[in-house]
Amino acid sequence: MAKKDSKENKKENKNKKHFFKDFKAELKKVIWPTPKQLLNNTVAVVTIVLITAVIVFVLDIVFESMNTYGINKLKELVSSNNEITNTVDNTNTENVQTNQQTTQNAESQENVEQNTTSENVTE
Repeated sequence: MAKKDSKENKKENKNKKHFFKDFKAELKKVIWPTPKQLLNNTVAVVTIVLITAVIVFVLDIVFESMNTYGINKLKELVSSNNEITNTVDNTNTENVQTNQQTTQNAESQENVEQNTTSENVTE
């Protein structure tokens, strides 16, 4: 058993050493930027981020103002429509009430005529 454990440990150590050798070899292949290139690339990235931020900020303000104007315009339209609807509803209600009164008056006149006719017949 001890022999198997020692063989496995040696393999693991060999694999670890191999990994770090490969890792070091790959890092040597990397082309690292010079300080001047690093500065230029950093400035380019920061500039693009700032320009994008300004564009988003301006668009946000424009859309917000359009939205506010649009909502206020809709509120005005809704309030004017409510006033028109209320006026129409009031007119319709008055017409219904007038029709009901006319119907009641007609019915009461018919009742009076029937009563008068029935009194004349009984006499």
